[in-house]
Amino acid sequence: MKSRVPADTDGKKIISNNRRAFHDYEILEKLEVGIVLRGSELRPLRSGEVNLKDAWAEEAAGELWLHDLNINSNPFANRLGHDPLRKRKLLANKREIERLRQKMLNPGLTLIPLALYFKRGKVKVELGLARGKRQYDKRETIAKKDLQRDMARELRGRD
Repeated sequence: MKSRVPADTDGKKIISNNRRAFHDYEILEKLEVGIVLRGSELRPLRSGEVNLKDAWAEEAAGELWLHDLNINSNPFANRLGHDPLRKRKLLANKREIERLRQKMLNPGLTLIPLALYFKRGKVKVELGLARGKRQYDKRETIAKKDLQRDMARELRGRD
């Protein structure tokens, strides 16, 4: 059976990207962590039935938790299914968790998942320490992208 999740160049199989995060937030730092899953969550992950859009992470009692990650239910799981929006524990080193906790004490910073992927058979989450963008920052980013696209179009036309 072929995997429905495309393989990336560095051995990762991307399950889902949070493209909205790069539009709404300025990403200050990235961190790769593991995630604790139930068995019934693997089939929807392999088929890409996951939504990172509204998800966020927090540190509580020395542990990282991921909230509002929507993994669709597995129709073959019977009574052993899972709650699609349950909070999930993230696996990280204690020093990393403490370092993130110290940084998150600054107002306006939050942890958001940027990507969910398979790496050597394990599901990993790429977290981003982020600061929300203001409306004028978003317009500035869009203007830069438009300018780069126009420049690339002009360069292609000259060949």
